[in-house]
Amino acid sequence: MGQIIQFVSKSERERIRLIQEARAIYDSIFPPNDPAGEPQDKTSMIRAANGDAGNLA
Repeated sequence: MGQIIQFVSKSERERIRLIQEARAIYDSIFPPNDPAGEPQDKTSMIRAANGDAGNLA
């Protein structure tokens, strides 16, 4: 008797499905570098974006 049933419209279900499909496509093209989900160091991301990931100076 303590169950709550939430109505989800058809358009909302379709929106969720499309988001999941887009995420799967994105992840197949750009696989996540860190599967553990740990945040990366911002400075290394900036260096990689600038094209000098190997240059620490």
